[in-house]
Amino acid sequence: MAEHNYKFEVAMSCGGCSGAIERVLKKLDGVKSYNVSLETQTAEIVAEDSLTYDTVLEKIKKTGKTVKSGQADGTPRDI
Repeated sequence: MAEHNYKFEVAMSCGGCSGAIERVLKKLDGVKSYNVSLETQTAEIVAEDSLTYDTVLEKIKKTGKTVKSGQADGTPRDI
């Protein structure tokens, strides 16, 4: 099965911020793996083919964090 690599630049000021993003990704169906980095202000997600960029973006936005930029498979996308 094909997979997608999504990368988001997210404004995070503390461990609670990155933890909130990790919690929503952990619950999201179709996420194979993820790496949320407070240091680099990024969330990188490896997702199954069925999980769309827009779905992941909306879940991250629901945490209340500001998404500054996003990429799908290395291509910049709208946020």
